[in-house]
Amino acid sequence: MRIRCIRAVLFACVVFVMSSASASFAQQFRFSVSFGPPALPVYEQPLCPGEGYIWTPGYWAWSDDEGDYYWVPGTWVLAPEPGFLWTPPYWAWHEGRYVFYDGYWGPHVGFYGGINYGFGYSGEGFEGGRWDNGHFFYNRSVTNVNVTTIHNVYNTTVVNNRTTINRVSYNGGEGGISARPTAQQEAVMHERHIPPPAAQNEHMQAARGNPELRASANHGKPPVAATARPGAFRGGEAVAAREAGAPYHPPANHEPNQPRGSNGGPNREAAPARPESAGHPSSPANHPKDLAPMDRPAAPHTGNTKTDQKYQQQQEKLQQKQDQERQKLQQQQDRDHQRLAQQKADEARKQQTEQKHQQQTQQLQQRHEQQQQKMQQKQAPQKQAQPKQAPPQNHSESKPPKGGPQ
Repeated sequence: MRIRCIRAVLFACVVFVMSSASASFAQQFRFSVSFGPPALPVYEQPLCPGEGYIWTPGYWAWSDDEGDYYWVPGTWVLAPEPGFLWTPPYWAWHEGRYVFYDGYWGPHVGFYGGINYGFGYSGEGFEGGRWDNGHFFYNRSVTNVNVTTIHNVYNTTVVNNRTTINRVSYNGGEGGISARPTAQQEAVMHERHIPPPAAQNEHMQAARGNPELRASANHGKPPVAATARPGAFRGGEAVAAREAGAPYHPPANHEPNQPRGSNGGPNREAAPARPESAGHPSSPANHPKDLAPMDRPAAPHTGNTKTDQKYQQQQEKLQQKQDQERQKLQQQQDRDHQRLAQQKADEARKQQTEQKHQQQTQQLQQRHEQQQQKMQQKQAPQKQAQPKQAPPQNHSESKPPKGGPQ
């Protein structure tokens, strides 16, 4: 009976650690801005390029370098896994500032601020399509699909029950959306989430580097509001905004971003956790070779030479093991690239492979960070131990006087 109890406790601990790891995977530093983003522009949805693509609506992002909002065009993206749906990013008012929550992929659509992005994203859930036996079916009433090439379609009218229709792009604050997460949306935090894949991140970076997409240049009416594929900002696959969602008047002398901390770090702050989930890394690495070198702790100095040497050897052993795992995964992904080249794979398959590589790399990075944290926690109590001090020479002075406080 005792052994069974111990096994039960160990199993519960493993489940807790796995759940914590899943949650920590989604956390990141988010932008914090003193004034709100422009309204959502009015634009048409490009034609869906093929089966398996899911619509990801456009949104306003923030550039620290430019001190300005910029528009990330809506686009069709291949789902990273069958059955996964996109939860859009959103801005929310918190303690006097606007903070940004990144989007993510998961088995269900979570809370995205109640923002009405259109095309099936009415502010709650997603009605632009659904998965059925590994195939995605498109709702033609809210998505632009060519039925001659895509046959997985259906027609369900989407009714908007809101009394006020607006194009506000943030939650809370003055004039913001007042939606709050439901119990079902809060439950989504326990599900497995995937950050934006490589194609989405490259799409966002391309938008960030385009001066025409900055709010100060287009005044809320971006020249590229949506694209048929990620990064296709030119040609027939790009769609311009028909009009701005509302007049945009940023403060004349606005504070561009959050003041730097005393350590001179970037102008970001840790925003409160997303109601149902945290966000994701804004620019995750696709391959182990793209990962930055992991920060290694300084050599321990506990005052005990043998203990310090033991800890140093453990750190070096862990580093060697992690380096080998990085090399092994990189070699495996290189073989995948060679196989795709030999088979002359199409772009869709290449993109799916890159998405898989990104997930593998992120999981490896997360596991290595957890191992490093565990190592530091194991060593921390010993580092804090202080060598015993010699007793005072004059013992009479060390004793409290008679009749004094005990």
